Amino acid sequence: MRKIRKNVIVTILILTLGASTALLAYLHFFAADDRRLSGEWTGELHMTEQAAVTALGWLQDMEAVKVTLEDVESCMQELIVQIDLTLEQTARGEGTFQCNVLPESYDACRQAAYEGFAEAFRGLLAERLRMAGYAEGTDGEAVEALVIETFGMSTVSYLMTCGPALLPSLEELQAGYDGSGVYEAAEGILTRQFETGGAGAVRSERYIRKDASLILLEETGSGDSKKVLDRYPVVYTLKQPQVR
Repeated sequence: MRKIRKNVIVTILILTLGASTALLAYLHFFAADDRRLSGEWTGELHMTEQAAVTALGWLQDMEAVKVTLEDVESCMQELIVQIDLTLEQTARGEGTFQCNVLPESYDACRQAAYEGFAEAFRGLLAERLRMAGYAEGTDGEAVEALVIETFGMSTVSYLMTCGPALLPSLEELQAGYDGSGVYEAAEGILTRQFETGGAGAVRSERYIRKDASLILLEETGSGDSKKVLDRYPVVYTLKQPQVR
């Protein structure tokens, strides 16, 4: 009986020690994630699908030619607008942040979107010309020359001027993402209080920290910016941890 009691006590001690070790490991590896939020993060807004769908709607109005979403997407490679997020911790689970959409990244993305749009447009225009019995050349250079002769500008310039807006405006994206202020991070919730920018007074974002990625799963907050954020969820990647 005494031996059984001793074995039970030893078992309880081992289980207690194991639970304590697991708790300490959790606190070290997981609770410490809030402390490791400090650093420079970069996020990507993927615009290919929206640009392709918008371009498709316009191209489908061309008489007697058929075009699919896959056709348009094949002309548009990865269209990405970059945003930068800097988190600087000032206390456990608290700190300051600065978030900006990069204008140069937006400009490059918009240019690439319209170049892909122009490629699809020239292809359909060439097909339409052949169907109409056009006897001259219908390769890319020939069609481009026809566009310039007809409209007095390149295909890209013509589509930028007279075609649809393939991307939301830079101002719209800045209203959704730009700003600075203070943040709190606890139990997987990142709450940002915006002091500058048009992103709303307070935004709470549920996130997962996975190695060098900060994945925003859902967001609640005030302001019209939420409509933008719902369309373009963000995964931030840590660029360079700050030395502490």
